[in-house]
Amino acid sequence: MTEAKPGWRELPFGAVPYKPSLEYHTGDWGVERPDFDLEKCTRCTLCHFYCPEGAIGFDAGYPEVDLRFCKGCGICANECPVEAIRMVRKG
Repeated sequence: MTEAKPGWRELPFGAVPYKPSLEYHTGDWGVERPDFDLEKCTRCTLCHFYCPEGAIGFDAGYPEVDLRFCKGCGICANECPVEAIRMVRKG
């Protein structure tokens, strides 16, 4: 017989992965990257909060993308209220 593995209900509260996501550079997964129009950008930071990889930070108040982690999903562009982000082909 095989040993029964615990289900999700048996996991302790606050369980975290044993390796940080900083070890996994996921930026080479996608074919697009965000391109910011800094004249349109209102610095609302929504792109930062919606980014599932935490790839968007801010330098001097404006967004900056760490392409080592950006998968090119386009969520940031979709959520930008002033359409200051467009997705462009990497390369």
